[in-house]
Amino acid sequence: MNKQWLAVAFGAWTSFSGVTTWAQTVNLQQAIDMSMSADPRIQEREQLVELARALLEEAQGNNGLRLDANLFVGLAPKVEGGFYQGGATSGTTPRNDAYDWKGLSDWTSLQFSIVKPLYTFGKIENYSDAARGNIDVKRQDVRLQRGSTVMDVSRAYYGYLTARDTRRMLEDVLSKVNGAISRVEKDLKADNGQSRQSDLYELQAKLGLLNKYLSQAQSVETVSLNGLKVLTGVGLEGKLEVSDESLKPVALPSASLVDYQGKAASARPELSQLDAGLRARRALVDAKKAEMYPNIYAGVVGSFAYASRRDTLDNPYVYDPFNHAGLTPVVGLKWDLAFDVVPARVAQAQAELDALLAKNRFALQGIPFEVAETYAKMQAYYKAQQDLAQGAASARRWMVASYADFNAGLEKPERVSEALKTYATTQAEYLLTVNDYNMYVAQMAKVTGDYK
Repeated sequence: MNKQWLAVAFGAWTSFSGVTTWAQTVNLQQAIDMSMSADPRIQEREQLVELARALLEEAQGNNGLRLDANLFVGLAPKVEGGFYQGGATSGTTPRNDAYDWKGLSDWTSLQFSIVKPLYTFGKIENYSDAARGNIDVKRQDVRLQRGSTVMDVSRAYYGYLTARDTRRMLEDVLSKVNGAISRVEKDLKADNGQSRQSDLYELQAKLGLLNKYLSQAQSVETVSLNGLKVLTGVGLEGKLEVSDESLKPVALPSASLVDYQGKAASARPELSQLDAGLRARRALVDAKKAEMYPNIYAGVVGSFAYASRRDTLDNPYVYDPFNHAGLTPVVGLKWDLAFDVVPARVAQAQAELDALLAKNRFALQGIPFEVAETYAKMQAYYKAQQDLAQGAASARRWMVASYADFNAGLEKPERVSEALKTYATTQAEYLLTVNDYNMYVAQMAKVTGDYK
């Protein structure tokens, strides 16, 4: 009997566990790792790299064999007999009845050429170099998108922790405000002189504001968690929890500003992207200039035609376009040149190169400034959150002591109200400042290229 109950219990547990979905708990790094494989924007950039590789294959493929063929079926004039008058195969007078109607014949014709470039004056080489540079540009686009995704995940993660801690703090303050309101209402009902009607109104007004801020915090908490679900690939209907119990400031990086600027100069994907872009643009300018020159090629050309109702002439000096066969190897030069268009294309490519050079000069100046700006804000917010941590701790001690004294009849209601307001304001500012500081640390990693 016990075994039967054990089997039933085990089956029930199995069925229950089969339909229960457990929330996945992640820390920030785990969330970032999940987003690297789940973010469609990264996948889009990766496919653009594949597109760039295909363009390189296309450029290199121009150095291979080329087939130009034209096969068709049509109608030709019917002709019988030989080359001489009356259709004779020998004689002295050629026939002159080319335009006399004798009927029609089916006609099958094929013209073709198979050629391979021998020398293109740098066209294929330069277009291939431009395509290689484009691949490197697209690769850096992948890195840039990964950096943006890291920032998005960090923003959602820290935003959720900030909103959740803010909600918890507001719920704590709200409980104390409600308690203070109840105490003031009792004092007013007892008419003991310890509370005034204006004290009740003041607390009720602050209660309305606190409820508004609580609703906002709940909204941000929900939106941030949903954003984190989307970024990590869990989906809006999925279950996800964060492992951090509360928002805490991350450790302050120890590197100096000079170290950060040096790292950015060597690791920023934008600089690698600009370098690859300049190589591609220079190669493209050279390729456009090479369009002024011909292509040297070798190959085979041939022409075949057959009309079933025309006699074949075997005279090597007489060519019948409707009935013949020919094949020969060739070496040649081929131009495809528009004299006024090619210089304009060269000018366009040169202008794009010059524009990229200007952008490169700006990046060389702007990136060190961006690093310095982020570094200054990171240091400032680190100091600010330390100061606010002390202020928020003191504000909470004031609130707790004041509230206890109020319940003991030793403190005035307005002083309790002020203590509650100061704690709520200071703690909220502390949480926002920690969030901003953590984001500046993440931003410092981004502006120095310290990401995958």
